[in-house]
Amino acid sequence: MKLQGKTALIAGGGGGIGRAVALALAGEGAKTAVADIVKDNAEKVSGEVKALGVDAIACQVDLTKKADVDRIVNEVLARFGQIDILVNCQGWDRLEPFVESQEETWEKLLAINFKSVLYTAKAVLPQMISHGGGKIVNISSDAGRVGSSWEAVYAGAKGAVIAFSKTIAREVARYKINVNVVCPGLTETPLLEAVRSQSEQTAKIIEAVTKATPFRRPAKPEEIAEAVLFFTSPAAEFITGQTLSVSGGLTMV
Repeated sequence: MKLQGKTALIAGGGGGIGRAVALALAGEGAKTAVADIVKDNAEKVSGEVKALGVDAIACQVDLTKKADVDRIVNEVLARFGQIDILVNCQGWDRLEPFVESQEETWEKLLAINFKSVLYTAKAVLPQMISHGGGKIVNISSDAGRVGSSWEAVYAGAKGAVIAFSKTIAREVARYKINVNVVCPGLTETPLLEAVRSQSEQTAKIIEAVTKATPFRRPAKPEEIAEAVLFFTSPAAEFITGQTLSVSGGLTMV
């Protein structure tokens, strides 16, 4: 059990990649806090974790609100005493040409995909520093590495996650805290299905990206979770500030 005795906070853990990450880390023994805006989803996943014989709690939270994030971090600390692992899995997207997009959409994209990462890191890092170690893994996107048509603001937000993670990795390395990034390509999640069904044009874009992927398919959430598990495990003790694409070869940078 690679993570026996550790506690993990999975932000956006109520479904898709977040659910897969919660189950992967719990499968290696990590006590798990599943944080999600949808209470039922958080409770369902925490129940699945408990079925593995691992302690878990469900936390309903709006990750775009700092006070809400601070509240659930305090709840997790009160329950488990520490947070050894933070994984940011939350995300939202809407495909449209930038010139047709509206500021309201930009704000939502930035809040969910980037500002929430700032809030969770700000809330969790002080106790990791005082505890003398920890692991943070932020889920970005290959769109944040190379750009993606009809995803200008989403790609910008995910690129910001990468740059922020590298900077924080430099700042907290002295405290034995590792900060790394996993960049999925297309992944079969409810979000991808929502984008796919948004319009005939978005469906064609998803199909084109799938064809451009050397493995000719989207990833499974569990395949993303395996990369996260590696970064949170003892095998990655000397790895920090790195960005790993798990995209079937869609990008090779």
